[in-house]
Amino acid sequence: MVSGTGAGTGEGSGLRGAPWLAVAVADRPAHAASARVRLAAVIDEDTARAAAGHLLRDGEEVGWADGDVVARRVERLGAVELSVRPLKAPAPEAVRGALVEGLRREGLGLLRWTRESEQLRERLAFLHRELGTPWPDVADGALLDRAEQWLEPELSRARRRSDLGRIDAGQALRRLLPWATGEAARLDELAPERIEVPSGSRVRVEYGGAQPVLAVKLQEMFGLTESPRLAGVPVLVHLLSPAGRPAAVTADLASFWRDGYRAVRAELRGRYPRHPWPEDPTTMAATRFTTSRLRREQGQRE
Repeated sequence: MVSGTGAGTGEGSGLRGAPWLAVAVADRPAHAASARVRLAAVIDEDTARAAAGHLLRDGEEVGWADGDVVARRVERLGAVELSVRPLKAPAPEAVRGALVEGLRREGLGLLRWTRESEQLRERLAFLHRELGTPWPDVADGALLDRAEQWLEPELSRARRRSDLGRIDAGQALRRLLPWATGEAARLDELAPERIEVPSGSRVRVEYGGAQPVLAVKLQEMFGLTESPRLAGVPVLVHLLSPAGRPAAVTADLASFWRDGYRAVRAELRGRYPRHPWPEDPTTMAATRFTTSRLRREQGQRE
């Protein structure tokens, strides 16, 4: 109906199939999706236009429907669509509004998220949680509220859903960094992508959990007596066997070398005899190599 309420006639009613009805009596039972027409008369469109002419509207409509931007010119009689034509050149601001509406309905997954983009978001979430301002809130709600800020100018160039999928979310996220205060330059210091461990390897840090996680082979951490800290938070070190399997987890390396290493050494040294298992790992040089290769390299240097 012109009010927007759905209505239907009863089974076997002579009114069924009529293109237009003037409804005199209709009711809607509790919990029913639509009203029931009790009394109505068949009319034509000209009569409907004359009777409800004050509800006649003709205008452009741009919005998000069926998973994409829909732009059309619509003639309406209240909620009843009389005619619909595609709109070839919708206003850019209307298209931008429709795209933002789509993001809010379907989520930020409409954008292109690479592994690097996701990690940047996790790093920023970590800094916001631990340090607060000026590091931005990058939760879904906060990003959607500021979509027109951090997604410009890509959003102005986009016209449809597929264009959103070409926006590099990570590159856009960098616009939210605290450039004005100069703090943005400290991102790699406070929450680096990788940490250099004693062996010289640069190992990726994962920020998706409650605290940063560094997964590294145990022998590569020999000689390091204090756990790394990022933004004041101890890194949770996942110490791996030579095969890359978890051997121990600690946020306190000094305590692990003192109390936990002996049991790990006893369990793994027989399984991996080609790798170094010193009694005192705090005085041993870290290495990525097997014992034999380490000796060869030391011999070559001598």
